[in-house]
Amino acid sequence: MTLPQIISKQAAGAAIDEVRRKSGLSWDAVSELIGRPPVWTAAAVLGMHALPPAEAERLGDALGLDAALVDALTRQPNRAAEADLSTDPTIYRFHELVQVYGPALKALIHDRFGDGIMSAINCSISLDRVAHPDGDRVVITIDGKFLPYAWVESGV
Repeated sequence: MTLPQIISKQAAGAAIDEVRRKSGLSWDAVSELIGRPPVWTAAAVLGMHALPPAEAERLGDALGLDAALVDALTRQPNRAAEADLSTDPTIYRFHELVQVYGPALKALIHDRFGDGIMSAINCSISLDRVAHPDGDRVVITIDGKFLPYAWVESGV
C-alpha cells in the first residue's frame, strides 16, 4: 500500500502563502474565495484552523494547489505557536500589549461583566487600516463571548 504524501499544516501554510503571494492575491481576496473573514482565513491557511473540504478544494482550485496541500488545509490543527515566533517584532508587540494592558482589560471585564473570561474560541477578529494625520493606524477588533465562571455539580 502506498501512503499519501503528508505535509504538516504549518509547512503547507508556508507553501500556500508563497503561492498566494506570487499569484498577487491579498488575504482579503483569498478570504472572498472561501467566504470567510480575512483574519480567520489567514489563520486557517497558516495552520491554526481546519478548512471544511469544500472551502479547501475551492482554494486549491483557485491557487492550483496539489492534493497534499489541500488535504493539509482540512486536518485538525495543533494550535501551538513555534517557540521562536514571539521574537518577530510584530508578534512581540502583541505580547507587549497583553503585558501592559492585559491586567487592565481583565479588571475592566470583571468590573463590567462579573467573574469570568472572554472566550478566544468563540470570538471574531477584524483588522482595519484607518488614515490618521500622524500615520495610518492599525485597528484590531476582538469580539469575544463572555464566559462567566460557574461551579457545576457533577452528576456522579
